Amino acid sequence: MDSPEVTFTLAYLVFAVCFVFTPTEFHSAGLTVQNLLSGWLGSEDAAFVPYHLRRTSATLLCHSLLPLGYYVGMCFAASEKQLYSLGQAPEAWRLFLLLAVTLPTIASTLIYYWSCDQWARHPLARTLALYALPQSGWRAVASSVNTEFRRIDKFATGAPGARVIVTDTWVMKVTTYRVHAARQQDVHLTVTGSRQHALSADSSLPVQLLTIHVASASPGVRAFDIRAANVVIHQSLGDLFLETFASLVEVNPTYSVPSSQELEACIGCMQTRASVKLVKTCQEAAEGECQQCYCRPMWCLTCMGKWFASRQDPQRPDTWLASRVPCPTCRARFCILDVCAVR
Repeated sequence: MDSPEVTFTLAYLVFAVCFVFTPTEFHSAGLTVQNLLSGWLGSEDAAFVPYHLRRTSATLLCHSLLPLGYYVGMCFAASEKQLYSLGQAPEAWRLFLLLAVTLPTIASTLIYYWSCDQWARHPLARTLALYALPQSGWRAVASSVNTEFRRIDKFATGAPGARVIVTDTWVMKVTTYRVHAARQQDVHLTVTGSRQHALSADSSLPVQLLTIHVASASPGVRAFDIRAANVVIHQSLGDLFLETFASLVEVNPTYSVPSSQELEACIGCMQTRASVKLVKTCQEAAEGECQQCYCRPMWCLTCMGKWFASRQDPQRPDTWLASRVPCPTCRARFCILDVCAVR
């Protein structure tokens, strides 16, 4: 395991993975395509579209050269294999060299195709061309994007390999090899997933990150997903309480409705049938502050939870679960343990 061949392989594998996915340490050290080729790429702020036309092309070419770089390095790390001599190199390594040369050849051909007609065939240019007026071309749209990106009121967030940028007119996602763009007035946003993360530093509530599917109404514009740290939905304290209220009611004893009694619509929302009945189960009938309620089931679980929350002190959320409130109909006092789901 201590041979130069194994050591170089492991080291190069770590370098290749970090060079492609660029962790924070590589960004800090400047080991990125953007930094290494900054003189040729130019400034993103000065010309957003031309910068990313060149950046995506350069990134594709640099990444395609990684297998060839490994082969060249192995020529020195494993000199006994004589990899520098094609006639004497093992067949498996000759096949690897063929692959290592083919990848940058294909990448170079594709980049040359993109660059024809002043980059008009690049995927980003093709996307912008879909929004161009008949009397103009994609460059007019690109000029508009460049102008809006230079404004200080744009929204930009996310890691370098998956940045989300929102300007006055555009929603864009910048990835390693591509820039997705869609005009705001044409897009349809759909929440496709969410992830609950640890408590935020400035709030006692969980942070909920959303995955949003961005689909354009314009034909030919490819849909894409965005996930940005700043695109969050904070549940209110009331919403969190309703979730807890419902989970606690689920473990309470249930109430069996007499066969002669028909459940009516909830008098709170009039949208669903009544689903809870107040029955003193927390203590014996003559003990404690809670009282027996003799009302028939008239409220749904959500409305009862909202009623319970509305009677609490907003400044003392720590007391909500243990508090007692009056029945919304007869005013008999009850606690959460007395709220029973009807069956």
